[in-house]
Amino acid sequence: MFEVREKPEMVERALLVRIYFDPREEDEAASLLEELGELVSTLGIGIVESVLVRSRQQHKKHICGTGKAAEIIALAKAHECDVIVFDNQLAPHQQRTWEREGDTCVIDREEVILDIFAKRAQTKEARLQVELARMQYALPRMARMWGHLDREGGGGAGGGGAANRGMGEKQIEVDRRMAHVRIDRARRELEEVRKQRATQRKERERLETPHAAIVGYTNAGKSTLLNRLSGSDVLSKDMLFATLDTTTRKIELPDGQPLLLTDTVGFVRNLPHRLVEAFKATLEEAVLADFLIHVLDATSPEIERFHDTTLEVLKELGAEEKQVVTVLNKIDLVTDPETLRALDRLFPDSLHVSAATGEGTERLLQKCSEVMADRVRRCHYRIPQHRADLVSLLHRDAKVLTTDYEGNDILVTAVVPASIAGRLESFTELPA
Repeated sequence: MFEVREKPEMVERALLVRIYFDPREEDEAASLLEELGELVSTLGIGIVESVLVRSRQQHKKHICGTGKAAEIIALAKAHECDVIVFDNQLAPHQQRTWEREGDTCVIDREEVILDIFAKRAQTKEARLQVELARMQYALPRMARMWGHLDREGGGGAGGGGAANRGMGEKQIEVDRRMAHVRIDRARRELEEVRKQRATQRKERERLETPHAAIVGYTNAGKSTLLNRLSGSDVLSKDMLFATLDTTTRKIELPDGQPLLLTDTVGFVRNLPHRLVEAFKATLEEAVLADFLIHVLDATSPEIERFHDTTLEVLKELGAEEKQVVTVLNKIDLVTDPETLRALDRLFPDSLHVSAATGEGTERLLQKCSEVMADRVRRCHYRIPQHRADLVSLLHRDAKVLTTDYEGNDILVTAVVPASIAGRLESFTELPA
């Protein structure tokens, strides 16, 4: 009933518009407009033209001046567009003005991202997060969406009826009230999901399993890297926001230590603030991880901006102090030596990796072992057979490498986490 947009299932022809104000921002604006094209294409909408518009100052009515607005509307009509998509964030009254004057559907970058999220969300948590963000976005826009029902109704005749609508209450007021009810319900259900996730985290913490979150710009190859390292089959496609649901896999590092790897939703520039808030339950994996693996697309000409965007979102989440392992992915596609040198100058401590071919992944795993080195140590133990409980402990909470028997003793070599090392110290025979 409450959709961000009541529109046909298939919108075929879109005009993309980015309005900028400072001449120094032209390159950045062009890059953002190109990214908007990728986002719109992800929805399966055809793009007839992309227009970069400079305005001397912001105007309350259209963002740009009335003359520029008339030109944009004329261009949309000339192309017979179904929709005008703005890369700028539109206030509700601006959106209504553009639609009224242009007599066509008008949406902004935030609505595009919300529509993508709505199509891709799979788990209950992600669907709740999408619903919450969409309802918060839709609420101030209901005057536009429900204008045909903006009339008073009294008593029980027609419309919502007395059971739903009070005396003299407009349909839009009923809908707003119902929207608030749905927002409150989504928040309550999300809180339950967060409690469940907290319980799962406590179990992980009890087992002292180290945890890394894979973060980065959308379409950088995070899911492909997780698949390569874990042998799993998480959805990985060459499209923006292919992953919306958190996926965690357990792998084994070269020193035998287990590591939980979590794939997270990709970041974009100008990510709507309400989406950061709505997706806190998913993105908090980055906050709670022991360290982060920041994946960058080495082939992207915008790699530096994408890097900065990810760091900005991490800062907003409170994860900026985490140790970060920087990975330059798709390195097999970079063949120019000067480009490689430039990347190394930009990111001097980064690792060269190709998630597609496996190049560099062994070095990445070794780096993860080094990051978590203080969490484990490799030891030889001589344990009397009557203390088989300690052997069981090693099998449960450590990585047992070898087991042998000598007289009445059990000889065990294991990679042991710090959490249990103290209980076995008196049985240490010699360091491995």
